[in-house]
Formats: sequence, C-alpha cells, structure tokens
Amino acid sequence: MHDPSAVVPGRPAPAEESAPDLREHGAPIRGQAQTLARRLFVQLHVFTGCLGTGSVVDAVQRSGLDAVVYADLNDPRGVGVLLMDEDPTAFAEAGRALLSGPPFSALAPRPDFTMLGRTYASGREPDLADFLLQKVPRNVLSPDYPWAVWYPLRRIGAFNRLPRAEQGKILMEHGMLGRRYGEAGYAVDVRLECHGLDRDDNEFVIGLIGPHLFPLSRLVKDMRATRQTAEFIQAMGPFFVGRVLYQAPFPPVRT
Repeated sequence: MHDPSAVVPGRPAPAEESAPDLREHGAPIRGQAQTLARRLFVQLHVFTGCLGTGSVVDAVQRSGLDAVVYADLNDPRGVGVLLMDEDPTAFAEAGRALLSGPPFSALAPRPDFTMLGRTYASGREPDLADFLLQKVPRNVLSPDYPWAVWYPLRRIGAFNRLPRAEQGKILMEHGMLGRRYGEAGYAVDVRLECHGLDRDDNEFVIGLIGPHLFPLSRLVKDMRATRQTAEFIQAMGPFFVGRVLYQAPFPPVRT
C-alpha cells in the first residue's frame, strides 16, 4: 500500500508541522519577549449541610494547601473551598484527600457549582510571572477582600470569527470598566480559562473580589451594557457568592 507520507527519491521531504507553542506570552521588555511555561490552576468546590464551619476551617488550615474557605451567602448551610496550585495533580491527590475526608465526608457536594480554570496571558502583561502566578493568590488571600463572586461563562462562536482588531476593541471596553472599579478600590477580578475543563463547556471562570459585596454586584450589572456581554455571551453562571471564613497565608508556599 502506498504511504503518502513516504519520501520519494528526487522530491523534497514534506515539511514537518511545528509543535504548538504552549507558553504564555507577555509584553516585550526592552525588546525581549516575555514567555513562561507555568500557570496557576484554581478550583472551587461547594458543599451544603454544614451546621458548623469551625471543623471545615480547621481541616483546610491543617491541610497546608493554598486555599480559601467561604460561607455561602445563598445557603445558610453552605460552604465553598477554593484551591490553588500550579500542578493540577494537587487537586486529584491532596485536594481529594481533604475534601473526601472528615468533616467534608458528612457534607453534600454541589457539583453544579464546581469551577476549574487556569491563569492565562493576553500578551500585554508587563510582569508575566507575577500576573500568572502571584496576582490571583495575592487578591483571593488578602484580608482586605472578604467578599467574592465566582461564575463561569461562555461566549457564542461568532465572537471567535471576528477580526482580532475588533475582538481587541470589545475586550478593551470590558477591561476598562473593570479597571475603573479596581482603581477605585471597589473590586479586583480573576480571569481564568477553562476550555475543556468545565462540565458544561464553559470557556472562562471569573472571580470578582472586594471589600464589600454591593460593588461586585454593581460591576456585574454595569458589564451587561458592554458589547461583549450584550452581544457575545451565551451563558453565565451559576453565581457563587461567598464571604471569607479562612484564607491561607500569603505569599503561598511554592515547591
């Protein structure tokens, strides 16, 4: 049988496809490219049936994991546990051991609220390593930010067919609104990609973190008027609203 990939004498060998570039890229510094092959994974698990949060906080604290424990504002028996690690194996091993043992073994998981994503770069970050590895824990582990709203979202396919320049304008409008809230001290945002990681085929996980709850809700409302949300968002939510019960120390321990 003829092998179409075989080299035929007198003809040049077929060009090999280049391997995908899996590095993250930031803004060039003095003409030198910023690249990094590391990123942070973040996972949220939500439980109900928790009659006392002390044992939950104690178990998470003793685990030594980079984690946050939230009281679920919409469920008086609900708690959320946010885990962070560069290696997602930590979620399948140490995280699994924590969340399958006591006191979590007596609680009911709410898988509809499970969210998993990874940090990513847009190509404009002035400090790529800080953005990918430190910004998220610096914000979610800050005692100054006891409130959080977490939710997944998915854009419609038409957005991906737009010219890159038009995509950039749409994302800039969205980003500038978030920046104004950040500069005013009202909210900071966490943006995670979750392509292929989400049960419901969502593309992003968003966290809005801040000192008070109202500005986080107002930011979600104001975002509705941006072109990205008004025209290109197919689905958002469910929304998890949490108040911090425990935050691991920052800076987290990196191994």
